[in-house]
Amino acid sequence: MKDQKSALVCFSGGQDSTTCLFWAKEKFEKVEAVCFTYGQKHSLEVEIARKIAADYRIPFQLLDVSLLAQLAPNSLTDSSIVMDKEQPDGSYPNTFVPGRNMVFLTFAAIVARSKGIYNIVTGVSQADYSGYPDCRDTFIRSLNVTLNLAMDDHFVIHTPLMNRDKSEVWQLADELGGLDLVRTRTLTCYNGIPADGCGECLACKLRKEGFDKYMQKRN
Repeated sequence: MKDQKSALVCFSGGQDSTTCLFWAKEKFEKVEAVCFTYGQKHSLEVEIARKIAADYRIPFQLLDVSLLAQLAPNSLTDSSIVMDKEQPDGSYPNTFVPGRNMVFLTFAAIVARSKGIYNIVTGVSQADYSGYPDCRDTFIRSLNVTLNLAMDDHFVIHTPLMNRDKSEVWQLADELGGLDLVRTRTLTCYNGIPADGCGECLACKLRKEGFDKYMQKRN
């Protein structure tokens, strides 16, 4: 039986997915979370995600897709690659993991279907700094159609952050009552440091710029 009152959130324990978790709790009667380990150096995010889910009594499942690290060289999984600290001109930073969101959402759909859940929530945003191709709305729409065809079912992939920049993501977290938790307990840093992070990686810079911009507007 198809359950349209439940949702499965792709949950990493970072700013975006935690904001999406709060969003899903507002929109759906029941929320579950699926998290992925893919050989990331900042693997502490998995334990942070597990703890946040436990605190809110949200069923949590961890999937191992570490094969991805062998197939898609990137600085998030390979310590021999020096991580980009600035956005390269005309290309993606080496933190881009080719195929990651496609793999995550495909496995999320398989898990969701097994549970009779047909709403999937992900924190991708095409307004984000990097312009990763698998964060674009066109990709999500295309994959949504593909998953429906592949499984002869009707999933809906929700992207509440798609057109929000980081300051607007902070605003949404605040509106949902999760600002303090997102600020102090999530892990966005590519170097694996919770909360405000290392302050040097691209993710930390983006997070801080967005927070400062939102707080100026808020105050």
